[in-house]
Amino acid sequence: MTSYRHTARTAATAAAVTAAALTLAACGGDNGSPSSSASTSASASASASAAAGPAHNAADVSFAMDMIPHHQQAVEMADLAATRASSPEVRKLAAEIKKAQGPEIRTLSGWLTSWGAQVPTQGSADHSAAGHSMPGMMAEGDMSTLEKASGPAFDTAFLKLMVKHHEGAVEMARTEKSAGADRSAKDMADAIITSQSAEITRMNNLLDT
Repeated sequence: MTSYRHTARTAATAAAVTAAALTLAACGGDNGSPSSSASTSASASASASAAAGPAHNAADVSFAMDMIPHHQQAVEMADLAATRASSPEVRKLAAEIKKAQGPEIRTLSGWLTSWGAQVPTQGSADHSAAGHSMPGMMAEGDMSTLEKASGPAFDTAFLKLMVKHHEGAVEMARTEKSAGADRSAKDMADAIITSQSAEITRMNNLLDT
């Protein structure tokens, strides 16, 4: 009987020591403490933010501010084609340009507002010296000539001017891709390069026919 009691006490003592050791290991380790976990999480978030860089920069703002009047002028040209063009292909192309660039104007305007920058007004699409300095923008005389043309003469003038206009937009978009920081703006620039380069090829083919 004595041997049995001694064995039972020894087993109970060993179990108590083991439990105490496990409790100390769980509570005393720095890696498992709440404060250590929070610190690690905060550090990781800060590192991720630093690696991501700025949400936008001056190049993004410049891209949006310049592309709005550039697109506005393209939409004006497309509106003229609806009543003056004789070629169904030219009218179709003009409608597609307006459909694509109208929503982009609204998106660009929204970005500028969120960035605290001034949104160009519709009047900024006028062909002033400042506006004409943007790649591909038509001079006032060019727009006046287009407004007075109709039929095949309009088709030819529209295509030639729009090719130059698109080439300017592609140039501006490439600048944004290389110098911009905002992911959405760079994505739009990439889309402009792809779509308008394809339209340039399409317009040149129409001019050759």
